[in-house]
Amino acid sequence: MDHRAALEPLGVRFREAFGRYPTGVAVICAAGPQGPVGLTASSVASVSLTPPALSFSVMGTRSARHLLTMPTLVVNLLGSAHLEVARGFSRPGGPRFTLDQGWSTLPTGEPFLPGALAALRVQPLRQVPIGDATVVVAGVLDVHHGPEDGQLIYHARQFHTSPLSPEAS
Repeated sequence: MDHRAALEPLGVRFREAFGRYPTGVAVICAAGPQGPVGLTASSVASVSLTPPALSFSVMGTRSARHLLTMPTLVVNLLGSAHLEVARGFSRPGGPRFTLDQGWSTLPTGEPFLPGALAALRVQPLRQVPIGDATVVVAGVLDVHHGPEDGQLIYHARQFHTSPLSPEAS
């Protein structure tokens, strides 16, 4: 164990630990009263198959505060074609919901990305505030599959793309 690292604050070491752990990338969005709202998340996880449910966490940003008040959301699981969408939604003032990003609208009014690996329309069931974040558990109302175009992952505080490859035997 690196003794010098043990002297760093726990929060710094915790962030660095998860920086070593690659995750998928999603854009979570909703139709807000002043227009669509969304953010990039790397904390989406499957919770249950029966009933279908997922979870994610958000920090206290303006977009997150708006999302936490919405009755339904869409979790867009991004593939390699959506690197710039992920970057735009991860930065304050970044491009969001532009025509060239490929957004459409579900019949129920929420924005979604038809080209995403999948778009899951969800209804929040529980919100659990923990420290500076809120964990959301949501029931899945509908699933829209898109093309399987490779993966977009977040690792070491950067986005990475690669084609999907089968497990080596």
